[in-house]
Amino acid sequence: MDAPESVEHPPNAPKVHKDRSGYGPALQRWFTGCHPGAADVSVSGVDIPLATGFSNETVFFDVDWTEDGRARRERFVARVEPPTGALFPMQTSACSVSVYVQYRAMELVAKHGVPMCPLVGFEADPSVLAQPFFVMGFVDGLIPADVPRYSESGFLVTEATPEQRGRLVRSGLQALARVHAIDWRTAGLEWLDGSAIAAPTQAYQLQLYRQFVTDQLKGREHPVLFEALDWLEANDPLDDRVGLTWGDSRLGNIIWRDYEAAVICDWEACALGPTEADVGWWLMFDRMSFDDIGAPRMEGFPTREEMIAIYEEEAGREVRSPHYWEVFGAMRFDAIMIVLADRMVDAGLVPAAVNMAVVNDVTEALARLLEVDYPTPVPS
Repeated sequence: MDAPESVEHPPNAPKVHKDRSGYGPALQRWFTGCHPGAADVSVSGVDIPLATGFSNETVFFDVDWTEDGRARRERFVARVEPPTGALFPMQTSACSVSVYVQYRAMELVAKHGVPMCPLVGFEADPSVLAQPFFVMGFVDGLIPADVPRYSESGFLVTEATPEQRGRLVRSGLQALARVHAIDWRTAGLEWLDGSAIAAPTQAYQLQLYRQFVTDQLKGREHPVLFEALDWLEANDPLDDRVGLTWGDSRLGNIIWRDYEAAVICDWEACALGPTEADVGWWLMFDRMSFDDIGAPRMEGFPTREEMIAIYEEEAGREVRSPHYWEVFGAMRFDAIMIVLADRMVDAGLVPAAVNMAVVNDVTEALARLLEVDYPTPVPS
């Protein structure tokens, strides 16, 4: 369970290419080694949802053991590094292993009152599950769906009352404000600072994403994305309210219990920069879940303006330039769509001729925000 000094960074491969039959015995040995007081350890119920595979692999499993003469049984979740690495650009050399970045971030924010699951341990040795991984306690709850959108079906549409919808959104934004209240310098987050001068800025993030996009495109044209990068550089609000950003702030990355945030999930995109970036990402997903698909806003579900006001109340500060930060969010999302599309092509799920790396719903949404032309899709 030792932390690595440095491990390699990359994104994912088709699920079928990896034999997972040894996961149960491997996790049993690992758990036994991590818990000297545990006897008669047995792992069962290993479950790997088919939806995992293009980001970190998620593995659910049950453990039975005896400790201090008492029989125990708990459910756990492992997050395994994908063979080809993370979807998001690497912030610093200390971030080369996505699951280690997540583990460190989750461990830190939990200490600052951010709703989090119990963390069990990180394993750097790839000989256990063929990749580094970390294990956390299972937390039961509800998660809004991405497909179909939570605005079209699911518990928020069919089960929640107007009051519950409002409570859910407020709880999520309250958790986001807690993340942003963390002082990154005193919290020991220097390992996330790529500026080299202890001054992480939006300019650094734009430089990082421009290089990432250029590398991932491998010579392909993507005018909307580069138009966005140019616009973002020209209109940088120079916000000095820098801190830890969650990076993937949305309802679907929260486990909900009684319409309150129980766990803030998925920290692979965390970074240091103006914290308004998280507000922009949140607003971007809200727009894509309602406006962009013509879905009516459910009764009691706050409007975009109301969500900004809720965040301002919880954070105790004004949200500046929300449109800028929404464009930044859409640019980031469009950047990782290149990686995701290429992996889907490699997996045989999408024909290369479709050009999904450039022509997709996210590029279309970004073009709308910038008020520029969207590329005409190529017939498959």
